[in-house]
Amino acid sequence: MILLVDAGNTRLKWEVRDGRKLAGRGVASLSELGEGACFPVDLPPVSGVAVSTVVSEAHRDQLAETLRETTGVSPHFYWAEASRGGLLNAYRDPSRMGADRWHAMYGAWQRCRSGFAVVDAGSAVTVDYVASDGRHLGGYILPGRNMMIRSLQVDAARIGFKTATTDVAKPGTDTGECVLHGQVWLTEALQGWLERDLARYSLGRVFVTGGDGQLFRFSGLAVDRAPSLVLDGLEAIAREESAR
Repeated sequence: MILLVDAGNTRLKWEVRDGRKLAGRGVASLSELGEGACFPVDLPPVSGVAVSTVVSEAHRDQLAETLRETTGVSPHFYWAEASRGGLLNAYRDPSRMGADRWHAMYGAWQRCRSGFAVVDAGSAVTVDYVASDGRHLGGYILPGRNMMIRSLQVDAARIGFKTATTDVAKPGTDTGECVLHGQVWLTEALQGWLERDLARYSLGRVFVTGGDGQLFRFSGLAVDRAPSLVLDGLEAIAREESAR
């Protein structure tokens, strides 16, 4: 069995897989890392630990130590690459790409050998395009919903409001509505640009992952909701490496 870990900017997601069988899964806040509460005490025994992460070096060291203490196995960290299995990275320096983006693209590439887009809606929203021949065409990075709201709360002194969830995109009549409806408005604008790009670059499918993936609603598009897409790509790479 293998433990797969996706450690993002604010949360940590993990799954234990035994071939195609899921033996355990969980989600924790990254702030719980120092408390040793990210993984349960009854975690199934594993023979390998694979990690995709964008956390700081200090958090990475802490995560590695926690994983060694929890599993008795030294974790292997996997990063973005120039190419793998027919998927070609557009970055001149792949080390500058977040590992989660590469692993999400590779997870989608395993499912779909034709043109596609990956939308990963976490702390930041990343959008990546892959052509049918495996060429990564590039992508976009935007602040996620909570990051945008937090920036207004912290950096705009006179904008005070309560947060809530809304799916309304119409002019607000108080500050809270203006901010929250504005997030929906921006999300709908992103979706409009995405639809135009799909046609422009002849991309047929959209894979949506990340904690805020449910905020994106698409009409008339082939959309795959893939909450474990990063872990799917990570597992495929880890197994390929172990087979060498």
